[in-house]
Amino acid sequence: MSERLGFRVGLHVGQMLQRIPGGIGRYLGVLARCLSEEGLDVVPFAAGPRPAALADTDSYVDLGRPHGSVRYELWHHFRRPALALDVDVVHAPSLAVPPTGSTPLVVTVHDLAFLRLPQYFTIRGLRFHERGLRLAREHAAAVIVPSDFVAGELIAEGFAADRVHVAHHGIDDPGDRPPLGVSSVAERLGLTSRYVLFVGTLEPRKGIDTLIEGFRLLRRTAPDLQLALVGPRGWGKLPRLDRPGVVQVGQITDDDLDALYRGALALAYPSEYEGFGLPALEAMVRGCPVVTSAATSLPEVVGDAGRLVPTQDPGALSAALAEIIDDPAERERLGAAGRERAQQFTWGASVQAHVAAYRVAAGRSS
Repeated sequence: MSERLGFRVGLHVGQMLQRIPGGIGRYLGVLARCLSEEGLDVVPFAAGPRPAALADTDSYVDLGRPHGSVRYELWHHFRRPALALDVDVVHAPSLAVPPTGSTPLVVTVHDLAFLRLPQYFTIRGLRFHERGLRLAREHAAAVIVPSDFVAGELIAEGFAADRVHVAHHGIDDPGDRPPLGVSSVAERLGLTSRYVLFVGTLEPRKGIDTLIEGFRLLRRTAPDLQLALVGPRGWGKLPRLDRPGVVQVGQITDDDLDALYRGALALAYPSEYEGFGLPALEAMVRGCPVVTSAATSLPEVVGDAGRLVPTQDPGALSAALAEIIDDPAERERLGAAGRERAQQFTWGASVQAHVAAYRVAAGRSS
């Protein structure tokens, strides 16, 4: 472990208490670990009992009642109850923005999908995120974003450029895994050796309509192909999923997900809007070819190491997948390119960017 730096960060981990922690929950778990390894004193806090993922953390602070959305509404509408933490900065890793009094505030804004695609959100969700964004703009000393794309989005919404800090997500090298272990996991989950993978919350913004129709077109020439849908159901109306070849895997362990990435012919990720797009990076680091949208942050992450297709274009998605599935040499080329590209995204670099934002917020030199 690095030498302690005497810099204390209050990290809101309320997302870890949700039934489905989602991508923000995963981000929090890695961030808390890496910040501590970097030598910072991390003080996780939330309104509720210590999350299981932080069982070994002695510094956890339970804010007590009210819990969940009631507390967030009080934070957003009345700016109370104020936090009373002995820290140098408070980091809100989402748009649940706490009142921090005189303690500098740092907020992570993952994306502005709620502004760009409001039809995919509930009225309550829209109001919550809009208020959180307004509070971040008014009170945050520094704002962290996962991509240059989101940085541009925030600047367009009135954030000062010198307050916005880009910290790309990172990825850990998963190492090698015996092929037999990969195939056994796929078989246990109802998959054959020929499947295309989707990973993410099953909701309209992720392009599920495009995915299902593109897969239907693909099966015209590859009737033995399967589509593995990995992830929980989200909000919004979806197309019918009980179709030929579609396997609804649901939520699975990280170990099983690792195997499915390794065994897939390709990852199909036709999302309409992403602030980063972590599944694409997770696939690339394992040598799984990626077909994703030529929109928002995804070209920034994938570069030329995958296939980029227009959003809401099932035919283009199907054609790109067909070219990969039918050409082992192309799969090998894209797999190697993806592994090389993924090396550019490290948690070490991400944490350094976070620390720089904290120091700016606290008025300390980097």
